[in-house]
Amino acid sequence: MSEFSKLFKDFANIKAGVIGDVMLDTYWWGHVERISPEAPVPVVTLDRKEYRIGGAGNVALNLASLGAHVATFSVIGTEEEGRLLERLLEEATIDTKYLLKSDNRITTNKARIMGRNQQMLRLDSETTQDLSPEEEDKLLSMIEKYLRVEKPQVMIFEDYNKGVLTSRVIREAIALCEKEGIVTAVDPKRKNFFSYRGVTIFKPNLKEVKEGLNLLLDEVRLPVLQNIHEQLAKQLHHHISFITLSEKGVFYSGGQRSDIVSSHVRNIADVSGAGDTVIAVASLVYAVTKDVRLMAEVANIAGGLVCEEVGTAAINKDRLLEECDLLLGEKSVQQ
Repeated sequence: MSEFSKLFKDFANIKAGVIGDVMLDTYWWGHVERISPEAPVPVVTLDRKEYRIGGAGNVALNLASLGAHVATFSVIGTEEEGRLLERLLEEATIDTKYLLKSDNRITTNKARIMGRNQQMLRLDSETTQDLSPEEEDKLLSMIEKYLRVEKPQVMIFEDYNKGVLTSRVIREAIALCEKEGIVTAVDPKRKNFFSYRGVTIFKPNLKEVKEGLNLLLDEVRLPVLQNIHEQLAKQLHHHISFITLSEKGVFYSGGQRSDIVSSHVRNIADVSGAGDTVIAVASLVYAVTKDVRLMAEVANIAGGLVCEEVGTAAINKDRLLEECDLLLGEKSVQQ
């Protein structure tokens, strides 16, 4: 058994929670043969409709696909879309008993019209206002109960600016995790960018970092990224910066170690959902090994693999293992 086979086997021993904005991704697949006589737009003849788990739910799906025990924490609507999303999560063996249903919110649904494997139009149906104080109370109570009863190794905050991760929920949930010694990882958005103080792993993409710190960057070099980590650490007091650099790979900095891990050549079909995969894989690898370099290398490979798929897609565990063995060889895996 290879070192990576042992690592991947240990994913089954990890309990992980995902807090954030779960979504339903709807795909209308069709074909185009003519332009509408009513307006200069293509007429899409619908062939099939497909529903997938999106947003923070896609992070949970990636974790489950790798064998971890996963629970989701979010607020969804009581309509058909909410019931459909809950059913999809349960079918993926994701624990949904901590999902809250609200008559005051609708379930986020991103409907994409696809022709020849290309997105032609997207329709978003969503609620973006912050949770009410009563909803915050209920969600935090669920999180506290989960931490006390299940004792997970990692909690992931997946922020899509849809109102579930309010500043209060972020602050109090991190404090609860810190009290229990649980690894925390966050995929932030600009609105609450500096609310995630004290997290273990802070994983923005380069665009979000530039916006958050009001930076103008023309080139991506290690000294520049090391300086960015220092700027982030002054405000966040976090442990690890993990920044995705698109086609250039990823940057990590934690403890005395920092470096850029270059991306591998891929046939890119769709980058949607890649960040979800990256934070899921990074969190699992770090939870098992506490090895920052290995975390970055494996997550970098995983992000590239899912970009070969059209639409949001969970990582294939066997394929990822095969790629890690191939690209990283007999690298020592510390557990």
